[in-house]
Amino acid sequence: MAAMKKIAVLAFVATVASPVSAFAFSPRANVGKSVKSFNAAPSVNANQFDTAKTSHSTSLALSSAGGAAAEAEDSGSSALAETLKTGSYFALWYLFNIGYNIYNKQALNALDYPWTIATIQMATGILYFVPLWLLGLRKAPKLSGDDLKTLLPIALCHTGVHVGAVIALGAGAVSFAHIVKASEPVVTCVVNALLLGEILPAKVYATLLPIIGGVAIASMKELSFTYLALAAAMLSNVSSSLRGVLSKKTMSGKKIGENLDAQNLYAVLTAMSTVLLIPMMLATEGTGFLKAFKDVVAGGSFTNKSLSALLLLGGATYYLYNEVAFLALGKVNPVTHAVGNTIKRVVIIVASVVAFKTPMSTGSIIGSSIAIAGTLLYSLAMNSVKKSK
Repeated sequence: MAAMKKIAVLAFVATVASPVSAFAFSPRANVGKSVKSFNAAPSVNANQFDTAKTSHSTSLALSSAGGAAAEAEDSGSSALAETLKTGSYFALWYLFNIGYNIYNKQALNALDYPWTIATIQMATGILYFVPLWLLGLRKAPKLSGDDLKTLLPIALCHTGVHVGAVIALGAGAVSFAHIVKASEPVVTCVVNALLLGEILPAKVYATLLPIIGGVAIASMKELSFTYLALAAAMLSNVSSSLRGVLSKKTMSGKKIGENLDAQNLYAVLTAMSTVLLIPMMLATEGTGFLKAFKDVVAGGSFTNKSLSALLLLGGATYYLYNEVAFLALGKVNPVTHAVGNTIKRVVIIVASVVAFKTPMSTGSIIGSSIAIAGTLLYSLAMNSVKKSK
């Protein structure tokens, strides 16, 4: 329960965070007083007038200089506040992401029902954004039937991204799943070439070589390698790439509904994916999860409350790390985004190895390092191409 309270507090902070406003010094206040006292003087001779005029000019100059200094100080304070806010978004992004991977793996170790767990995690997000809409803390999107039809293929891909990742995390080590996920740029290039006819410069394709080579080395040397983990992680990669392509083809330059910003779009896709996942879950795993839940509790490893909390924490951190990611990445340039995303993957791999004491062979460490470095190079190369257009 303590963990649930911490997650709730962090979620509230991420939701209501707003720019810090500092008191702005206005030089007009001092200028006004100087002018007023000058006009209120009884009677003056010429010398007194010159003296007063000089004094007034000096007052104006000092007042303006003081105002400029205060404005500069205020600007510096605002920049510092913005930097601290961006840093806090990145910290929460990493924290929620690490938490999700740990809670998710613990739940999968206890209950081997990845489809059901994926559905619970997806549905948990609804408990977050629906209250925000109902309370007016966030404008609710307004969508027509045609809008939902447009979003349906994207929601299907969104479902594949999540299910593939959950299955991969359950079938193998967390570190291995993220190593394979690092190969997503390779899939993206292939999908874009086939479906969009997008041909990129040679320097971009060159960065794919270390990614392919690194993943291959890591897979061959992975101590906990399974074909299911590899296939599921690749399903997640393919679904993510298709989601990006479909988004470009169906949403580019097209207005869909009202109030559909990035965060609300993610919320709508979450709701649609939940609806899609429920029949898939029942068809794949049925209701066996309920009996397994009771058996785990009867075994004494968990109580009803602790196991339920674990499942809810997995869902809460899953939704929140994506929510905060929008806030974090919206504050930085593409290069910082690429570096931050690369560091995030390294942090997750290290955290999972420490948390679950999963050994990594030397070959796996070398391969994962090469693949992740290749992913960073790919991101930087793509940013360079976009700038040149």
